Amino acid sequence: MIRIVLVDDHPVVRAGLRALVESQPDLAVVGEADGAEAAMTVVGNTAPDVVLMDLSLGAAAVGGAEITARLRTLPEPPEVLVLTTYDTESDILRALDAGARGYLLKDAPSEDLFAGIRATARGETVLAPTVAATLVRRTSNPAPTITEREVQVLELLSRGLGNKEMARELFVSEATVKSHLSHIYTKLGVDTRAGAVAAAIERRIIRT
Repeated sequence: MIRIVLVDDHPVVRAGLRALVESQPDLAVVGEADGAEAAMTVVGNTAPDVVLMDLSLGAAAVGGAEITARLRTLPEPPEVLVLTTYDTESDILRALDAGARGYLLKDAPSEDLFAGIRATARGETVLAPTVAATLVRRTSNPAPTITEREVQVLELLSRGLGNKEMARELFVSEATVKSHLSHIYTKLGVDTRAGAVAAAIERRIIRT
């Protein structure tokens, strides 16, 4: 029996996942959580084999990638399979860098989800086709790589923040923000803030 904990901030989604997962004789949901504190407590109490992790947890300050990183520091960490609606490059890399074993999208067929949970429990890597394609494109594309800090700048840029506001958010100087923007423009082949956001969304570097 594969023991599973669900981490998602929507009770209806958790209920649906529980019903779906427990339709399989070898899968059992042993706990649920809607955020970081609850996830750490439930995992500590139930010792699951797999945590099915959403990335976006509403207004919670700590997202799924950060929770994954915390779970992976436990003495006997569970494997983490991300199940989310987001397939941007930044989300994928953050989750995998945090220690997630796999990454599936919520529109995956139920059989793919079941197979993904079983493979994750065996310690195998599981990737949705679009996620795998994104990673292949990243490694094979000769274009300069956008750094994690530049992704953060792009995300703030997409929210309409000015240089001063971005500097405050990132705890850096305005000169540093301007330097990041210059590098971003060069890497994306654009010369405006709007162009940078549009290119980043088109390349799935950031979310819409």
